[in-house]
Amino acid sequence: MTWTETLRTGWSAVTSHAMRSILTVLGILIGIAAVILTVGLGLGTQKDVSAQISQLGSDLLIVRPGSSTSTEGVRGGFGSRTTLTTADAEALDSSVNAPDIGKVAAEKTSSASLEANDTNWTTSVVGTSTDWLDVRGRTLASGEFFTADDEASRAAVVVLGPSTAEELFGSTRVVGQTVTVGDTDLRVVGVLEAEGASGESDLDDLAVIPMSTAADTLVGGQDRNAVSTIYLQAASSDQLTAAYQEAQALLLNLHGITDADSADFTINSQDALVSTATAVYKTLTVLLTGIAALSLLVGGIGVMNIMLVSVTERTREIGLRKALGAPPWAVRRQFLVEAGVLGLAGGVLGAVLGIVAAQVLPGLLDTSVVVSGAAVAGSVVVAMGIGLVFGVYPATRAARLAPIDALRAE
Repeated sequence: MTWTETLRTGWSAVTSHAMRSILTVLGILIGIAAVILTVGLGLGTQKDVSAQISQLGSDLLIVRPGSSTSTEGVRGGFGSRTTLTTADAEALDSSVNAPDIGKVAAEKTSSASLEANDTNWTTSVVGTSTDWLDVRGRTLASGEFFTADDEASRAAVVVLGPSTAEELFGSTRVVGQTVTVGDTDLRVVGVLEAEGASGESDLDDLAVIPMSTAADTLVGGQDRNAVSTIYLQAASSDQLTAAYQEAQALLLNLHGITDADSADFTINSQDALVSTATAVYKTLTVLLTGIAALSLLVGGIGVMNIMLVSVTERTREIGLRKALGAPPWAVRRQFLVEAGVLGLAGGVLGAVLGIVAAQVLPGLLDTSVVVSGAAVAGSVVVAMGIGLVFGVYPATRAARLAPIDALRAE
């Protein structure tokens, strides 16, 4: 028999028992669709996390208070005491002290209740500098950001996040309105562009004011110069490592610390966060893909089972072909082709189902699903390979049947 005749005969044998073939294909179909969706969810989640982290920029360093030791010698954990000040931020912003650091924006953050037109809303009030917009990668939807003069004069001005603006003023024009924090009236000079959520925090629910105003409005006493976070933007992405080293050395010197392991601050980069998240999701993707692969194994066993049944049912046919001169390799090829057709059908249908599901799931799960062309093509090839591999034993068994015994079989 030629290859064309073999393929035609194989297809005819598969379709002659349609329901049995469909049930056999179903196991492979589910496995292939699961693999494609698992890889797609892993890639999509990794893409979303990387996008959220990268919103701040790949050239960003984040300095936060670290562990601290009290005067009694009691050591506290991360963030147990505010160890960063506006003086630290000013020193880091000096091109003489840190030439590889570009812009610097310190934050003093506190939760406060804002009031406007008999409406109250509790949100995060952030005191910072004029470089905050550039360093945090934010833009304005309307109005303007406060200026260096506003910061120097402790101006009572505020820039609202879009969620905060909507809660306080609804659809009313916001710029020019007044909000009250405690006993201080603040004039709204701008509204930020919507950014969305990051984890459980709403990046659009905040109020940004000058650092000097925050020192007077939010806190007092010895904590008026304390800051909760300092954002450092390297002069360029290539200078990120140098900026990190300069920031660490400068802060250690300012805080009188000689051992970096005893530092009362921590410095993290966006690249490190992206790399960590990527590694985590790669591990999860491999794990879930392995689980999905078990479904393919079950599908392969189903193919072997059905092919063994087919050999038993067609024993007399095999004997007749051999009696008419068909060599063992021709019989083996015939059954391998049938097993390969089952595997290929399951792979193609599973790929189609996986691609369709990848278009539907984002709307249901509120997450991205990235369909990988390599995963689709690889899955189809693997499905056909599973059919062939698990069809080897039934095909070999058929090829080894003796013609006389096969013809005498009932």
